[in-house]
Amino acid sequence: MQKEQKEMDTTQTIQTLAKELQITQGQVQAAVKLIDEGNTIPFIARYRKEATGALNDEVLRNLYDRLNYLRNLEDKKQQVIASIEEQGKLTEELRAQIEAAQTLVIVDDLYRPYRPKRRTRATIAKEKGLEPLANIILLQTTNKSLEEEAQAFLDPEKVPSPQEAIAGASDIIAESISDEADYRIRIREMTVKKGMVVSSAKDPEVESVYEMYYDFTESIAKIVGHRILALNRGETEKILHVKIEAPQEDILRYLEKQLIKKNNPNTTPVLKAIIQDSYQRLIAPSIEREIRNDLTEKAEDGAIHVFGKNLEQLLMQPPIVNQVVLGWDPAFRTGCKIAVVDPTGKVLDTTVIYPTAPQNKVEESKTVIKNLIDKYNVTLISLGNGTASRESEMVIVELLKELHKPVQYVIVNEAGASVYSASKLATEEFPNFDVGQRSAASMARRLQDPLAELVKIDPKSIGVGQYQHDMNQKKLNEALTGVVENCVNKVGVDLNTASVSLLAYISGISKAVAKNIVAYREEHGRFEARSQLLKVSKLGPKAYEQCAGFARIIGGKNPLDATAVHPESYHATELLLKKLGYNPQDITAGRLQGISKKIADYKKLAQEIEIGEITLKDIVKELEKPARDPREDMPKPILRSDVLELKDLTPGMILKGTVRNVIDFGAFVDIGVHQDGLVHISQICDRYIRHPLEAVSVGDIVEVKVLSVDVAKKRIQLTMKGLA
Repeated sequence: MQKEQKEMDTTQTIQTLAKELQITQGQVQAAVKLIDEGNTIPFIARYRKEATGALNDEVLRNLYDRLNYLRNLEDKKQQVIASIEEQGKLTEELRAQIEAAQTLVIVDDLYRPYRPKRRTRATIAKEKGLEPLANIILLQTTNKSLEEEAQAFLDPEKVPSPQEAIAGASDIIAESISDEADYRIRIREMTVKKGMVVSSAKDPEVESVYEMYYDFTESIAKIVGHRILALNRGETEKILHVKIEAPQEDILRYLEKQLIKKNNPNTTPVLKAIIQDSYQRLIAPSIEREIRNDLTEKAEDGAIHVFGKNLEQLLMQPPIVNQVVLGWDPAFRTGCKIAVVDPTGKVLDTTVIYPTAPQNKVEESKTVIKNLIDKYNVTLISLGNGTASRESEMVIVELLKELHKPVQYVIVNEAGASVYSASKLATEEFPNFDVGQRSAASMARRLQDPLAELVKIDPKSIGVGQYQHDMNQKKLNEALTGVVENCVNKVGVDLNTASVSLLAYISGISKAVAKNIVAYREEHGRFEARSQLLKVSKLGPKAYEQCAGFARIIGGKNPLDATAVHPESYHATELLLKKLGYNPQDITAGRLQGISKKIADYKKLAQEIEIGEITLKDIVKELEKPARDPREDMPKPILRSDVLELKDLTPGMILKGTVRNVIDFGAFVDIGVHQDGLVHISQICDRYIRHPLEAVSVGDIVEVKVLSVDVAKKRIQLTMKGLA
């Protein structure tokens, strides 16, 4: 019986997932099977397209999250059914209701009357023998007054007066109303449909960032996520008082209609009072909690989605290759930390200069930088956007005008740099450097390879979200880790140069195994073949299967080891090359461009070399452009050689900028004045959009027009309308 039930649950789960994700049941079944077999999402997305019908990593992660929820829901249903059955109170109708429930909240509603309770006013009244009096009130047929009916239940010690008897019976009825699942479901629907979120200031005289919420009302059905998160934060900081205003009159009329079946002058007034008490004391507070929790959860999910999209764009920014970069970590009193980094990321030199207040040693600092530029042939300066960035930028621009060689600068987002530079990881990487030197080196490397550098930082600290510290941290961490994992696996890693931080995000590789890979490399020298991974401690056949296609070896024994072709497809790939008149050495020589044009019938060829058609197409694409970096398609950072100040901006001015952050109500754009400008969602494009992500992404290079500038408040309003 249990086995049959489990199979039914699995079938139901697969049908639900297929409907929600708008994919076939076959695709869901294949994906679930692969997940249950211990395969990672990046591996399934890249190397099991045949089985899943080419589901991408985003759909697979959504499927994975919903699968866990639905399985937890099924487990909860079985626990509830077992508990009610144990009490001898399970009916077939109740079983069917529980099994049909779509959410954990509904299951809780149905279980409420049977859940073991702490002692309540109702249970105390039942212990006093007042349940029959409650039934008399509910039947609404008595011709006597309730005081007369109560006489039969009096007890000098337990129930000394008729009023106490009626009060106890009322408590029993109030609790039974509160426990009725159908009533709760309907009341929740009515509250969501007609209720309002209301906030007020605890002290209206206090100035704060929450002033727009000091006297605020919005429909529950329409309120947007970022407002919910702002209200929650204002409430946590004890600045706002937030509540749900339900359509109480409608709810009371609904309950009266359900319960008052006869117009009995002896019972009707009492029942009306009981209904009001049940709603206000027992139902409304828990419904308000549930609705606020639900609004918060949806708002968090939306914010996490936006954060994930922003993070992906940031991580996938194209690397600036083959340049010697000077990293500049700006500061005032402690001086600007400088690090020169070669094209491979190796630190060549570090120093400290004092061009900013209070020392103001501008000329001396310029001389130091000029010497470093000449000595190491620096072509690019990577300036952090933190404290003293504006003052440092002025010095850099002056300096560049005095040089006789082309050097440009880029302002990079410093978010998380201080977290990294003070971390155990940074200490291990640069044991002889202080915090500032590590930060300067990180500034330079962020430009050379944003992905390799940013994986060393907790994703929450990268600064491309909103309200990230207010939300469910476990859910946020899981989502952001998934984003980083997707990005690292899309790009792939060089097995001979990758750091532990980068390797730990590769499909199938844990942090411990990543350390073992680096230790193996240090002990045995460079990897010459992917198969050597099997010699790494704690890296077994399953982990090898998951990671091999994403771990690359440049200049190894087998040219295929430098590509995204998985070792399981090497035999088929070699057959393919032979059929087309090539050999593996032609891969590294770049002779395979255009081979797709030589294949007339993919289906027939796939059958001949005994491989799936989708896999064959992926292999051909990879052979034409081996180990192609997907980041090449992303917008390149703006290289600057001059500077603007806030006071230089005037309304109507058109500028190019980089999107730094996308949030629910707009996008922040760096236009080179140290203060990012806001393009409100209404100013992003001429067509209607529900969210800014429909039109812009972090890292996009956009053209903007200045609408207004408030120098005192350091606020810039921009528009993108009419500029495309």
